[in-house]
Amino acid sequence: MSDIILASGSPRRQELLKFITEDFEICPVNAEETIPEGMPVQMAAAFLADMKASACAKLFPDKIIIGCDTIVIYDDEIMGKPENREDAFRMLRKLSGEVHSVLTGVSLYYNTQTTVFTTETRVEFYTLSDEEIYTYLDTGEPFDKAGAYGIQGKGSLLVRAIEGDYFNVVGLPVASLSRNLKQFENLIRKPKIRLRPKI
Repeated sequence: MSDIILASGSPRRQELLKFITEDFEICPVNAEETIPEGMPVQMAAAFLADMKASACAKLFPDKIIIGCDTIVIYDDEIMGKPENREDAFRMLRKLSGEVHSVLTGVSLYYNTQTTVFTTETRVEFYTLSDEEIYTYLDTGEPFDKAGAYGIQGKGSLLVRAIEGDYFNVVGLPVASLSRNLKQFENLIRKPKIRLRPKI
């Protein structure tokens, strides 16, 4: 079995993680994604990622766990996966012609050691007509994605510009994850210092 466990069932994240390593296993976690009342929205993605990673770490304490969560934020509203077609339309209408933030929180867990980081990408939408939104909804693409769009698919036609990591919007900031993962592996594999016994 691999030393790395991805605590996500997302095919997109699985494909992106292969840029870093082919040697990993999948362990989706069905954690209740409830954000504590009063928590700043900028901390939500990291909180949810850490919750998923810690739940998986209980099953695999001797493995490196990668937990992730991606959220869309506009006007201090966290836009997760839409509940239905009307909710998806509401989100896209709100994002139309505006700049929003996509935050992916990543939590790395090994036994009781952990490190958590968040990557932010700014995304600007074109001004969208109702017809454009309905046409996109008809593709079925928005309904399992935060913010009701997928930048790697037909949702790319809605995007005017991005500032930051494109792959972060897809669901996994591979460049920052690669660097953080190397640092984390060095940390957990660093030999413990043995003190000389007193003579």
